[in-house]
Amino acid sequence: MAPHPESTPSRRERPAKPALTRAGIVAAAVGLMSTEGLAKVTMRRLAQELDTGPASLYVYVRNTAELHAAILDELLGTVDLSPAGTTGDWRDRLVRVLTSYTAVLFEHRGLAPSALVARPSGEHYLALVEAVLALLDEGGVPADQAAWAVDLLLQFATATAAEHAPHDRAPGAEKADMTTLATVLRTVPAATHPRIAELGEDLLSGPGEARLDWGFRVLLNGIPRTPRPA
Repeated sequence: MAPHPESTPSRRERPAKPALTRAGIVAAAVGLMSTEGLAKVTMRRLAQELDTGPASLYVYVRNTAELHAAILDELLGTVDLSPAGTTGDWRDRLVRVLTSYTAVLFEHRGLAPSALVARPSGEHYLALVEAVLALLDEGGVPADQAAWAVDLLLQFATATAAEHAPHDRAPGAEKADMTTLATVLRTVPAATHPRIAELGEDLLSGPGEARLDWGFRVLLNGIPRTPRPA
């Protein structure tokens, strides 16, 4: 039964929708990612969330890739950069900054694979890069090596987080795979794979935090000693 004309609210009586802004769009995208996952954050789905048309969003964000990069930059605002402004061994402080960056990606695991190819350029990404460069400079790393080292360090952290990101697999699949791999490493024939047989499950040993810390320090110990190619 159609409503009586008098009961239908006039368009003039409806509350006005808040004006679209890039900051508001990114904030809505972050919220959508938290509830539905990054794969669901498309321009069409976001337009539904904001009660507008996709064409309206393209005024502020060029495409989905730029939107995902903007989400990443927004979340980078939670990285703890305070160690860069303290005293102590520069390597220890830089590892703390990089570990905080990795922790942010672990907290939003669906974002980690996208972060491998995203190209953020916002204020939070720039602040992170500046903090890393400042600590490398404090450690006496030549400027040209530091310029390449930023990408290397962030790439290692991002890849570590992406390795453990969900990939639409059944619950427990990752644990089952690791159990299978551990069994294979423990029982591999020494005649054909002597080095693997010697190390066995030690190839998988150690907590993730320790391996991450060790990986950062391997890079930081080698970067100052490895000049860029001519």
